[in-house]
Amino acid sequence: MKNILLIEDDPFLVDIYTTKLKELGFFADVASDGEEGLRKLKEKDFDLLILDIVLPHVDGWQVLKQISENEKLKNLKVIVLSNLGQKEEIEKGLKLGAVKYLVKAHYTPLEVIEEINKVLK
Repeated sequence: MKNILLIEDDPFLVDIYTTKLKELGFFADVASDGEEGLRKLKEKDFDLLILDIVLPHVDGWQVLKQISENEKLKNLKVIVLSNLGQKEEIEKGLKLGAVKYLVKAHYTPLEVIEEINKVLK
């Protein structure tokens, strides 16, 4: 069973994605801000991180930066799932180590799950 961490502060999206992931046989853990997410990443091994950028306390940019600087975490696969969709933001996310950058408005939850499956294969 693949372990996935979702760092997202919108309870509605958390509910949708954790339900879908669990239905497909994934273990889904959740953090509602970057600080909590980083703590969980250091405590447990995950196969994938789904990361929002606009978060309370520590934002997604800082999370990506800290992951890339951490020897244990730097090979973690990260999918950014954000409302920030400017070309510069997408390029920044990929440059900071995300394997995919998905703009929330452009993907249905089912399409996001398909992208997750592609990355985990």
